[in-house]
Amino acid sequence: MRGIRAAGTALVLAGAMLGTAAGTAGAAPAESPRAAAACPTGWGSGAKTGGDVMGADHLTDVRTGRHECYDRMVFDVPGGGQVGYHVQYVDRFYADPSNQYIPVTGGAILDIAVGAWSYDLEAGVPTYPGKVGKPLPGVNVSGYSTFRDAKFGGTFEGQTQVGLGVRARLPFRVLQLDDRVVVDVAHSWTS
Repeated sequence: MRGIRAAGTALVLAGAMLGTAAGTAGAAPAESPRAAAACPTGWGSGAKTGGDVMGADHLTDVRTGRHECYDRMVFDVPGGGQVGYHVQYVDRFYADPSNQYIPVTGGAILDIAVGAWSYDLEAGVPTYPGKVGKPLPGVNVSGYSTFRDAKFGGTFEGQTQVGLGVRARLPFRVLQLDDRVVVDVAHSWTS
């Protein structure tokens, strides 16, 4: 009987050690939520405006990048200083002022207006080679967490318009930096 008790005690101790090891192993993924919590939150999804959306300078490039917490779109306007913008979610994307419907894929669409021409009226040449209703030149958003599509809306009265398709209506922020406007769209509401 004593041998059975000793074997039973050994099994209980072994089970406790396995339970402790499993508990420790199970606790390891708890680090991931803490890391995700370091991502910015609280940007909201309401319309955002900064500065004068009608500019005198010229858009020369639109580029994108992937970050740990968000996808980013950058509008380069050399010499533009603090470039104006207006960014908001819309149900459908229409080119201004023609009101031409431009299909943009994604669960939600951001209508982005940047205070810069994409065409030099004096020289008679484009400064950014976008074509109304077409994907943005040089921008490939395949493989992005949030971005799904990007279409050129055109340029009119000192403003250039882009339709950005995103996975869902997610929080976004707009940064107004010297010579550029940056639009960041979060990967989720909780990250």
